[in-house]
Amino acid sequence: MDNRAGEMEVFIKVVECGSFSQAGRDLRMSPSAMSKLVTRIEDRLQTRLLVRSTRQLQLTEEGETYYQHAVRLLDQIDETERLVASGGQTNPRGKLKVNASVAFAQVYILPILPDFLKKYPEIELDLTQTDGIVDLLEERADIAIRSGDLPDSDLKARKLLNTKRRIVASPSYIERYGRPQTPDELVNHNCLRFNFTRGSGFWPFTTPISGQRIDQAVRGNFLGSNGPAVKEMCIAGMGLARIGDFHIASEITNGTLIEVLEDWTSTDIEVIHAIWAGHEHLASRIRAFIDFLANRMRQS
Repeated sequence: MDNRAGEMEVFIKVVECGSFSQAGRDLRMSPSAMSKLVTRIEDRLQTRLLVRSTRQLQLTEEGETYYQHAVRLLDQIDETERLVASGGQTNPRGKLKVNASVAFAQVYILPILPDFLKKYPEIELDLTQTDGIVDLLEERADIAIRSGDLPDSDLKARKLLNTKRRIVASPSYIERYGRPQTPDELVNHNCLRFNFTRGSGFWPFTTPISGQRIDQAVRGNFLGSNGPAVKEMCIAGMGLARIGDFHIASEITNGTLIEVLEDWTSTDIEVIHAIWAGHEHLASRIRAFIDFLANRMRQS
């Protein structure tokens, strides 16, 4: 009999365990049986899905595609059976992998998780916090929360927030080094930056009168991997920083940080999206999380 769903389950387990031996223990099959089954899939498809070595297994591009589609198909099968068995009503369940920037996770995601997991107790939420650019397929994430322009891809997206980027410094820094009046004065200031490509050595500005876009080169003696690290260095008086409004709103209100060059950053706005792999059937656990997060953000 054709048992492609079972083959997919074995393949997924091998990929997620990273070895035939561990996957075999989990599924109570011998490593040789697991290997033969994967080879059977490859023979049928006439393409290599896994590159095998003595130390690791690595997915080929076709293997990544097969893995992603297999996960979605098994999700659909599982959800269909639970829907029918429960008389048309079922609760989202399963593992949900979410990747978000550190600052966004701290401000918006972590505070809602207790309520979300109480509402959906059958979901196992795996949250990774990183400000670097994320490849959903490579990271095997269901959802990524990211700011900025979206790449041209098959990914689907839902807008969550417009955030203004502000140039800020601590009162102690401004007292020591002065307050810049134009972007070109930043060459005389210590500018705290991010150490990934998106946080390169240029900050965007718009001329107040003409509306001309300016990319000002900036330099400094500190680069951080996430928003909270850069913010803490800025609060400590180490330099100027360009940070999202949602992350520093309270510090600006209480005077811990002071905004500078306000007239030059009026158009420095980034959109934050929830993005996920595009397909017609969206797993209920993914939809539940995105809806819950968006609703809470609207309320706040």
